[in-house]
Amino acid sequence: MNTVTRRDFIKAACTAAPFYIVPRHVLGGPGQIAPSDKLNIAGIGIGGQGSSDLQEMESENIVALCDVDWEKAAPVFERYPHAKRYHDFREMLDAEKEIDAVIIATPDHTHAIVTMTAIKHGKHVFCEKPLTHTLYEARQIARAAKEAGVATQMGNQGMAFEGNRLIKEWLADGAIGAVREVHVWSDRPTHKGTTELYWAQGTETPTDFPAKPESLDWDLWLGPAAERPYHPAYSHFVWRGWWDFGEGGLGDMGIHNIAPAYDALQLTAPISVHASSTPVFPQTVPAASIVHYEFPANGDRPPLSLHWYDGGLLPPRPAQLEDERELPKEDGLLFIGDDGAMLVDGWGGASPRLLPESRMQEYMLPLKSLPRSIGHYAEWIKACKEGTPTMSHFGFAAPLTEVCLLGMLSVRLGGKKLLWDAENLRVTNDKEANRQLHYDYRAGWSL
Repeated sequence: MNTVTRRDFIKAACTAAPFYIVPRHVLGGPGQIAPSDKLNIAGIGIGGQGSSDLQEMESENIVALCDVDWEKAAPVFERYPHAKRYHDFREMLDAEKEIDAVIIATPDHTHAIVTMTAIKHGKHVFCEKPLTHTLYEARQIARAAKEAGVATQMGNQGMAFEGNRLIKEWLADGAIGAVREVHVWSDRPTHKGTTELYWAQGTETPTDFPAKPESLDWDLWLGPAAERPYHPAYSHFVWRGWWDFGEGGLGDMGIHNIAPAYDALQLTAPISVHASSTPVFPQTVPAASIVHYEFPANGDRPPLSLHWYDGGLLPPRPAQLEDERELPKEDGLLFIGDDGAMLVDGWGGASPRLLPESRMQEYMLPLKSLPRSIGHYAEWIKACKEGTPTMSHFGFAAPLTEVCLLGMLSVRLGGKKLLWDAENLRVTNDKEANRQLHYDYRAGWSL
């Protein structure tokens, strides 16, 4: 006996019999979403940030959940008891044909492989930041998503903030003239201006071998990364400090905090990057670093320098900053223009202020000219259903990710100045740098 989906039923009823009355329980009722119009969403990597992402998607159907550690994922399984459960995302995507879209919140080193697998299955993708672990992966993911025509969004939630619109509108209004310098920072890996660490950086590789939790599939957690014994220093969020798995503060918060400048100033790829840092360890990201980028002119915008600071380091005090005011210690963004400066206190595009305060008080705010976001997650849901744009689609997210990864490459190489040929995805002055644009996956893993 042939089955007819609810969506097919409604379509047939509306075309074949215009006078047919569709019951309210099918349509969903006033102010409700019809069941046939809800996305079937799967979560991959749900024990941490993925749990928060899924909660933003609860207007839709959460139909499948995947995590390599079911003990960590247990609260999420309980929240969505009807969702099918998997350890391996590949098995889930092969088995669950009704999935429309996936949310990916695994560690950074598996983002690209999970994303590419989902795209090849024709699924819409929401992937946490940074989009990928290597520059080569970023280029491949952007190309695949464009060719597949799927709706995409990177977990760069600040792109929906009101502050991002204000930054763009004020700069377009000429509030500080032509921008020549941008300074961006985060105190990561430290915790909110304290000495407490979110994760360790600048450390040696562990030499002990504690027992692996029974609930964790360590082989699946490693994915494409080189095989190594389990250690709690690597897993569950602290992985960001290890070269094999994360990108330190720049990969974590650089994506958020650089994005407003990258978007508002219509930056393209940098032409060079160099860095300085505390000691670089073979396995771990240094405790603190500064990265300097040079961006070419674009249209009416002149060339500019962008500087990144992490680990508690801050940029030089701008001349326009009042003596009694301090730069924000956690996250910040500072634009230096020909006619003044603009400071953003917070992450991902918080509200801007002109410097000094007297300039802010006298500034005539421009009319709001840009469309406001309906919400970072709502953008993606709508894009999946209607093909509308998102602010952090992979066509934007992949080049932004490349900027951050290029900076981390310079840091890893001891601060070397790298000349970047973005069109051909190559460093023109350093062979070792080119060898590190990607790495050989472990057997059994591929894009």
